[in-house]
Amino acid sequence: MSERAVRLLQGYLWVPQERAWDPQLELPATLDLGEADAVLLVDPIRPPFAFFDDGTPTASQRFYQLTALVLTDRDPNALHPWVAALQERLAPVLEATPAGVGWLLFEDLRAL
Repeated sequence: MSERAVRLLQGYLWVPQERAWDPQLELPATLDLGEADAVLLVDPIRPPFAFFDDGTPTASQRFYQLTALVLTDRDPNALHPWVAALQERLAPVLEATPAGVGWLLFEDLRAL
């Protein structure tokens, strides 16, 4: 079986409009998972919803889609340990972002 891209995590990052921080420049392009490297793709998008839960309009933020994927020949359903390793390595990176930066990520084990 040949290698293919498998998505591990998918979600959103948001940054206040007035903040100069750019996740495309600040986040690592890859994270080492031990057996493979996860590639982080960060793409600007329109806000996927109009308001946050607290009623704040999302138009006050710049939104990015964050996709983490790996190249592998393994069955995507067997990659839960890689998701856990990725979340462990990504957590300190996200927690080190400037105040006001938010994120929401979900496990999404699908071949692309």
